[in-house]
Amino acid sequence: MTTPHVRVLLVDDHAVVRQGLRLFLGLDEGIEVVGEAANGEEALHEAERLRPEVVVMDLMMPVMDGIAATRELRRRLPDTEVIALTSTLEEHKVNGAIEAGAISYMLKDASSDTLADAIHAAARGEVRLHPEAARRLVRDFRSPEMRESLTPKETIVLQLLARGQSNRDIAAEQGVSEATVKTHVSRLLGKLGLDSRTQAALYALKHGIASLDGVEL
Repeated sequence: MTTPHVRVLLVDDHAVVRQGLRLFLGLDEGIEVVGEAANGEEALHEAERLRPEVVVMDLMMPVMDGIAATRELRRRLPDTEVIALTSTLEEHKVNGAIEAGAISYMLKDASSDTLADAIHAAARGEVRLHPEAARRLVRDFRSPEMRESLTPKETIVLQLLARGQSNRDIAAEQGVSEATVKTHVSRLLGKLGLDSRTQAALYALKHGIASLDGVEL
C-alpha cells in the first residue's frame, strides 16, 4: 500500500529559495509540493485553493508577513499546519510565529532531511522547534493562569505532547483511542488557556512537567 504524500505549500518572497526548497523536498518520496506563494496574501489564496496539509512559511515578506499570514491561515484552515522557516532567531519573530499558531520553527540553514522530518512531523501533529528557539521560547513564555487543575491522565498526555508525540503515538502508548487523546488535549488546552499544542509543550517545559533534555523539539 502506497503511503499518501504530505501536500506542502512553499511560501517565500525569493523565487530562488522556493526553487531550492522544491528541489530538496523533491528527494523525499513522501512529500508533494503542490504550490508556491511569494507573500502572505498569496499564501492565503493558494492555501484555500490547494488545501495543503503543511505550509512552509517565511516570516519576512512584503504585502503580508509570515506571522500575520500564519495567524489568518490557522483561523481559516485549522487543519493545515504551519512551519515557520526563517534565517534568524530574532525573539519577537520566534514568539510571534508560535503565538500565531505555527507548530514548528526552523532555520533556513537546516538540512533538507531535518526540514523533511519537520514536515512529516507537522502532518502528524507533532511539534518540532530549533533547539535554541525552544530555549528562548521557554524563557520568554508567559504562562496564563490555569483555569482548572489537570487530571493525572491529562498531565501524562501533556508530558507526551511536549516530547513531540502525535495523538496516534500517545494513544498507542496509553492504550486508548485517538479520539480519547484528542479529548484530553482539547480539555488541557482549555484548562491552561492555550491555543495550540506548541504552546502546551512550552507550558510543560516552563513548569518542569517535561524537560528539554531528551525532548524532540
